Amino acid sequence: MATTTSITTTYAGQNAGKYISAALLSANSLENGGLTILPNVLYKQVVNNLAVDNVLKNGSCDFTATSTVTLTERVLTLEDFQVNLQLCKKDYLNTWQAIEQGFSAHKTVPKSFADYLIALVADKVAATVEVNIWSGANATAGAFDGFEVLLAADAALPTANEVAGAAVSASTIIVELGKIVDAIPAALYGKEGLRIYASRSIVKAYIRALGGFGTSGLGGNGVNAQGTQWYTDGSLSFDGIPIFMASGMTSTVAIVTYPENLFFGCSVLSDLNEVKVIDMADFDGSQNVRLVMRMSMGIQYGNVADIVTYGITNSAN
Repeated sequence: MATTTSITTTYAGQNAGKYISAALLSANSLENGGLTILPNVLYKQVVNNLAVDNVLKNGSCDFTATSTVTLTERVLTLEDFQVNLQLCKKDYLNTWQAIEQGFSAHKTVPKSFADYLIALVADKVAATVEVNIWSGANATAGAFDGFEVLLAADAALPTANEVAGAAVSASTIIVELGKIVDAIPAALYGKEGLRIYASRSIVKAYIRALGGFGTSGLGGNGVNAQGTQWYTDGSLSFDGIPIFMASGMTSTVAIVTYPENLFFGCSVLSDLNEVKVIDMADFDGSQNVRLVMRMSMGIQYGNVADIVTYGITNSAN
């Protein structure tokens, strides 16, 4: 069966959109609303930031400009990426057939073996995108500069918004999160949507701390006296500020801002998008399948003054 079944499938441009979307937008930070998504960017998109001073002045009979308007911009530039993989049908046919026949916990049944392979690879791409968004570095093949790299090089980041980071534990995390909140500027504190984007390690330490049996005034039995059983994968907050786990962040890093200040651009419906599944049986008699994906993506933030960083060393300041 494996050597006679042709699964060659090609999607290009908008027809590739649903598959590219699954690969790019399933990253944890995007799927859970951590960033503002800008789809269908062809190459570059300008992110404008409008700043004004005190707009309210004493009344008069004349029209007098009451404020100084400063318009600044940052440019979100997409980079092209591709996936070139060769897989053996023999290694994956049994799993696909089990899913198709219902002998699996998968809720979504792929219509074809090609769809199954695309979904499998898309899941791996999404995991890589999540890392790139936060800690990616353009110098690494298959990566673009993430927020950590951009913020580390931005001289406009106020020094007062930078908090030195440290490896955290359940016994130190409360103090460290307190430092982050203390550094939030008055103009930013209380802004709608404000959240603490924290690495997986920071979140884990905080959950452990709230389980009690420690210091920092948490009590011997933790939240609701439930000890380490208190957390069931629900929401977290610190001093009333929601915590968003950014899985792709470096372990000692956190930032404070809001989703409307963080942007992810991609070319979901661009003509440059491409997905191909090529059955090599007709070419060389093998059971190999080649999978090709082409896509573009990138990130940018708007107002750097509305960002507090923890654990990011800014070389520009």
